[in-house]
Amino acid sequence: MVTLYGLRNCDTCRKARKAMDGSGIPYQNHDLREDGLSAPLLEHLLEKVPVLTLLNRRSTTWRNLADEDKREMDANKARELMLAHPTLIKRPLLDTGDEIRVGYRDGDYDDIQG
Repeated sequence: MVTLYGLRNCDTCRKARKAMDGSGIPYQNHDLREDGLSAPLLEHLLEKVPVLTLLNRRSTTWRNLADEDKREMDANKARELMLAHPTLIKRPLLDTGDEIRVGYRDGDYDDIQG
């Protein structure tokens, strides 16, 4: 089953859900804020996406972090921050089972097979 990870109120996530709805491919929607982010789920995502690629340094959550939390970022620190603040994860994430796609632009999911 295809899973779309994101946030309910994120505009880009809404566009991604609309694209998936239009494709007719069944998918599960996972809201990172409401459904949560467990350590095993984060590790699953990190099997296919580098940790620093997954970390959203443009988010409001990132901007609101204390400066000491942002300094000297490494993989372990990024993991800890994402577990504490799931909204630090770039979104949406589309997990097809074979790959995880980060972000969404119109047409990005046109090649997804059900």
